[in-house]
Amino acid sequence: MNERRVILAVEDALSEAVSLRILMSLGIVVGQRLGLRGKGYLQNKAQSLNRTARGLAVFMLTDQDSRSQCPPQLIASWIKGPRHPHFLLRVAVMEIESWIMADRGGIARFLSIPSNRIPGNTDALPRPKEFLVGLARSSRKTRLRADMVPEPGAASSVGPGYNSRLAEFVRKDWNITGASAVSQSLSRTLARLRNFRECVGVTGTCQ
Repeated sequence: MNERRVILAVEDALSEAVSLRILMSLGIVVGQRLGLRGKGYLQNKAQSLNRTARGLAVFMLTDQDSRSQCPPQLIASWIKGPRHPHFLLRVAVMEIESWIMADRGGIARFLSIPSNRIPGNTDALPRPKEFLVGLARSSRKTRLRADMVPEPGAASSVGPGYNSRLAEFVRKDWNITGASAVSQSLSRTLARLRNFRECVGVTGTCQ
């Protein structure tokens, strides 16, 4: 293996937007995309993708969701054996929204709210998606509120344009460097990807 190319596997469209933005910023090329079928699909594919990584690196991103299982435990339970160095399975603490909100200034401008409404440690939020919807509810932007906040009594916990609105923010305005200074989870993922990029570029393999 001598190129910075990966298979990308994610839970949903928003995680895909975040992953693509991160990988692009690091000069890592996505050769194939998998997933968009939820967390269960990724869990079922983890062992086979760990084997796939012997030939082509895999970047898989999932959410932690529960404090009862820390990221290393989740990874071990999915792989059930040694992890190949090129299987880059990363866990967003607690959800991908934690990483997005970690760009506190950017998300505040996007939502048109004061930046002090966003915690200094977004990884500590127990339900980041719910928290973000609450922030959107207080936005001064009428159209954004309609897109991101569910109607009273709606079955969904988010509005009809929630993912598309946030994905647009991620693609155009998300400050990855600033966000990584707030979210340790994101910072660790960036460090792992930088290591992959450098060691593949130099030696063709990573440890």
